[in-house]
Formats: sequence, C-alpha cells, structure tokens
Amino acid sequence: MNRFSKPICTVVLLIVALVLPAAAQAQETVDCEAGFKQVAHAMGTACVTENPQRIVVLEWTYAEDVLALGLQPIGVADIEGYNNWVKIPVALDESAADVGFRNEPNLERIAELNPDLIIAVSFRVINNYDELSAIAPTLVFDPYPADGSSHYDEMTSTLTSIAAALNREAEAQQVLERMETYFANANAALESAGRTGETFIVSQGFMVSEVPTFRLFTDNAMAVEVLSRIGLENAWDDAPQLYGFTEVSIEAFSQLGDTNFFYVAQNDHNTFLSESPLWSRLPFVESQRAYWLGGDAWLFGGPLSAEVLVDSVLQSMNIALPELTPEATPEVSS
Repeated sequence: MNRFSKPICTVVLLIVALVLPAAAQAQETVDCEAGFKQVAHAMGTACVTENPQRIVVLEWTYAEDVLALGLQPIGVADIEGYNNWVKIPVALDESAADVGFRNEPNLERIAELNPDLIIAVSFRVINNYDELSAIAPTLVFDPYPADGSSHYDEMTSTLTSIAAALNREAEAQQVLERMETYFANANAALESAGRTGETFIVSQGFMVSEVPTFRLFTDNAMAVEVLSRIGLENAWDDAPQLYGFTEVSIEAFSQLGDTNFFYVAQNDHNTFLSESPLWSRLPFVESQRAYWLGGDAWLFGGPLSAEVLVDSVLQSMNIALPELTPEATPEVSS
C-alpha cells in the first residue's frame, strides 16, 4: 500500500517540545498545605484539594473521564462540539457551563465558577497555563506521546491519574475492567460471525472549505488498538504518527484495496461521499464494506468512547452486540 503523510502543526509541536519540559522542571517539587495533596501531571506537580468536587474540564476526553468516574463537571469547553462528536451512555448535565473554546477558554467565566480543579490538555494550554493555575489547581495531560507510543496505554494511565486526583481509584478500576470484558465479548461475537482476522481502516472525515478530508489512523492510535483488541487487523500501514493518523484527500483512496472501511463523519461529509462518483468506484464501497459509524463515535476518547466505537463497528457489520451487565453504566453525581 502506498503511504501518504502530511506534516501536522510542526511549529506547535516544536513549541510543545521546548516549553513542556521547562514547565515540568519548574514545578518538580512543591509543598502542599494541609488538606491538599501532590498530583503529578505533564507540566509538573499541582497541589489539589483532597476531595475535588467543582471540576472544570477543557478537553472533551477528560470530560468523558470525569463522567465515567461518576462525577459531573461544572464547566466544559465547547459543549456544542462535545455533543456533536462525543456519544457516551452518560449524559453531561444541562447545568454544566460552557467555558469557551478548547484552545481559547474564557478565563473570566472559569473564575466565576470557582472551581477547585481544572483539567486540560498540554498542547492547548501553552499560553495560558499560568493564568489557569492562578484560578485553581490545573492538571495537564499529554495524550500524544512524542515517541509515537500507544495512545491506548496513555488513555488508561490518564484515567487512572484523574481518578487518583478525584479519589475515585476504585471506580477507575471498575471502568477499565468492564472495558476489557467488553472487548473480550466483542471478540467472541466476531468469532461467532466468522469475521475475526479481517482487515480494516478506521477514518475520521470532515469538510475543509467544502473539500472532504480524511484522517486514516495508524497503529498507535487508540481507535486502531481497540479494534485490534476485538480481533481485527489494521490495513493502513503508515508508520505511527504523533497524533495517530495520516491526513489525506479522497484522491489518495484510489491506491487502497478492498477492506473494511469504518469512518466517522458528520452528515454533510457523508452526504458528499454518497454523491461522489470517485467514492462509489472505490473497491471497499463496491464490495459494500464501507461502514459509516455516524458523527459521534469519538476516536480520541476514553473507555466509554472505546466501547461506543466497538458498538458502532459491530452494528455496522450486522453483528449482535455484547450484553452489558446492569452495573455497566456509571452512576453520576452532580
């Protein structure tokens, strides 16, 4: 298979590489007051209250993590976008305040909420980490290891770290054990259908200036690891990428062979594809192995999104879903 690659935010990545280690060194040792505990994160160490309740989250994945652990955040960045792209069985409470865009949160609005903890992602807080930390202790995580290693492993370790900060370690263990059991059940369902070992490509598509663009996910991506764990084999053979995907145009698909093609896309993107002559002639479309998963199977999420991805894939393949136990959906307190 031909490989297609595209530089991604090279300047930003260089800034991240230079700034984050310096910030981590600056906060390597801290003395916390009584009633607070030290929590290590991607930009150093923060003193976090022993039992955080008022949590503001500036990245959708971490909002999902907080919900999975049984708490409702009081503020989330870009709630409209979250509702468009993220589908999990635990709803974000309507009382949650929108605190602006993920890469440009409204600091005044966050301060008004009087949070006792803020959770953010490293590459979006380079310029405002100090301001956020002045409002409340701020934990920062890096979902994209610079060495191209497993995003799945990073996802589970971040959930565990957030759980430790929230005193929800037991809940995190239950969430991760349930996810692994779910994968095993999905593998059994695929095996019963005689479809284990089939190849796939997983993609997220979107429109850029009315031009369809596709992210094809590499082996280190969380979504690829999830589908590999249930018994499928990634057919996109590009080297692991920092963000876990190679970005291509539809013209690149002329080099792809027949495989299961699972794609997440909003309605406008899928409508464009259904009307595209080039799309209709692709081998995996002609063999009816192109599976639209809708627009809200979040491929960068946590354990609940991983289960939703498995559900969406099995449903698209007309394979019965694994059964969930009654306690499978976390109870969430506000």
